[in-house]
Amino acid sequence: MKTRLVFVTFLVLGALAFAQGIDLGDFPLGTWLDAKYTAYWEITSDNIQITDGAGTIYYNFSQKTVENFKVTAETAGIVLSFSCVESGKKYRLTKPLTSFDLILDIDPAWKVHYKTTMKMQ
Repeated sequence: MKTRLVFVTFLVLGALAFAQGIDLGDFPLGTWLDAKYTAYWEITSDNIQITDGAGTIYYNFSQKTVENFKVTAETAGIVLSFSCVESGKKYRLTKPLTSFDLILDIDPAWKVHYKTTMKMQ
C-alpha cells in the first residue's frame, strides 16, 4: 500500500512539474528571426513562443498541448523536437555546433514541409 501511495505521489508531482512549462534542458536560450515570415522564435527556460518582435504573440507553446518533447545531441548539433496537437505540426529546431543560427523544420501533415535557417537576434 505504501509503495502505491509513493508511486502515485511521484506521478502527480511529475504531472504538475510538466504542466508548469517546457523544460529545455541544455538547449540554447535566445531569440531567432524567421525572416520569411518576420516571426521571432523566443526560447526561454520554460517556454517557446513566436512573436512579431514588438510584443504581439503569434503562438505560445506553453499554452498548447505539446507532445513528444525532447532535447537530444546529434552529429548536426543540439536538437529540440516536439509536436503540437493544436497546430497539427511537428517541430524540429537544430542548433549547429559551429554557428549561432537555428535550423527550423516544420512538418505539417496537410502542407509542404517548411525548413529555414534563423539568425540569432
